[in-house]
Amino acid sequence: MTQRVELNLAEYFPYLINRVGVALVFAFETQALRRYGLSVSMWRVLAALSSNGGQRLVDLSAMTSIDVSTLSRMVTRLVRLGLATRTRSPKSEREIMVELSVKGRRIVTRLIPIARRFERRLLAGVPRTDLPTVKRALRQMHKNLTVPPAHAPRRRH
Repeated sequence: MTQRVELNLAEYFPYLINRVGVALVFAFETQALRRYGLSVSMWRVLAALSSNGGQRLVDLSAMTSIDVSTLSRMVTRLVRLGLATRTRSPKSEREIMVELSVKGRRIVTRLIPIARRFERRLLAGVPRTDLPTVKRALRQMHKNLTVPPAHAPRRRH
């Protein structure tokens, strides 16, 4: 007889992280982003451009955790909506620079206070002194999944 393997979802980190993310995305999209025709991924792009200025597509991809080809299509949509501009980099004809348009900046300026309210709602009841630890832990978890371990054997192709 084989032993049954169990997983307690209520204590499983990936499940807990996903649950929080799904609830936050749903609330933010339905209560704020949809009126502007935006998804949460588009919001991440606009917020990154707002915080960091014009970016090369490859750098914007790293900042937002959106695959470059997906991001390229998304930027095309943001340009069509009049929220961003796309130009060739002055350093290289092969690189694309993306910037917020005036309309994009106006929308981001309206959405940032709403995003902050969602963040406050998300963090309600979490002791302020715990937040640096939680953020550090989340950053480390992300790094664990995106940066290959130094001791991992390289795969041959």
